[in-house]
Amino acid sequence: MKHVLITGAYGGMGHATAKAMAARGWTVFALDKTVGEAEANIIPVQTDVTDLESVRSAVAFVRLRTDALDAIVHFAGIYRLDSLVEMSEERFTEIFNINLFGAYRVNREFLPLLRRGSRVLLTTSELAPIAPMPFTGIYAVTKTALEAYADSLRMELQLLGIGVSVLRPGAVKTGLLSDSTRELEQFCANTKIYTYNAKKFRNIVNSVEAKNVPPEKVAKTALCALTAKRPKYVYNINRNPLLRLWNVLPARCQTAVIRRILQSK
Repeated sequence: MKHVLITGAYGGMGHATAKAMAARGWTVFALDKTVGEAEANIIPVQTDVTDLESVRSAVAFVRLRTDALDAIVHFAGIYRLDSLVEMSEERFTEIFNINLFGAYRVNREFLPLLRRGSRVLLTTSELAPIAPMPFTGIYAVTKTALEAYADSLRMELQLLGIGVSVLRPGAVKTGLLSDSTRELEQFCANTKIYTYNAKKFRNIVNSVEAKNVPPEKVAKTALCALTAKRPKYVYNINRNPLLRLWNVLPARCQTAVIRRILQSK
């Protein structure tokens, strides 16, 4: 029987993946800050990925049940939408602590349970490889940093026979979409220097996120990444055609377009 550790396992994408893998006979260690009841082949492990001792306790818990993991899948993450010159330092560091440092802590502490042939799957964003949009910058920066971390980790873990791949979901019908809406409304209400620009930006975000996919599609792709003989380095899911077109534009052109669309009259 294969064993997998999934972080953020009680969010939309994480739980869909946990259920899909459990249905395929994998034993799933479902890590999250808030967990649910145990299910068939799913073992909840209450863990705060921002707390090193909590992660180490999770390692000890898993070690009592297996001496090896076939995969680690990372879904733990939060969404923030804010102005880089207005957001508090606490909010700024919180998103890095979860989206980037959380993955680093889990991988470092669970590495002794990985073996040759094991795989690590990290979830970034379709925003990671493109130029950040205004006000989504802090989220995009953390996901871009996570993708760079994944590339570097792949270079190192290949020497141990461990593979590393990245999932880049677009808009997925999960709680993160609600988080996005809430963050956007809060930003529009709280910003002191971008009041006009924020309202115009809200219309763009709403149109981009209108086309979303169910979390089960992400779960299917995660399974493919973990079972393929030669997994891809990157799996793109629900790529928005406008964002792909946007990424083709030169940086100076992108800046001019944003200024023209969002600037105050």
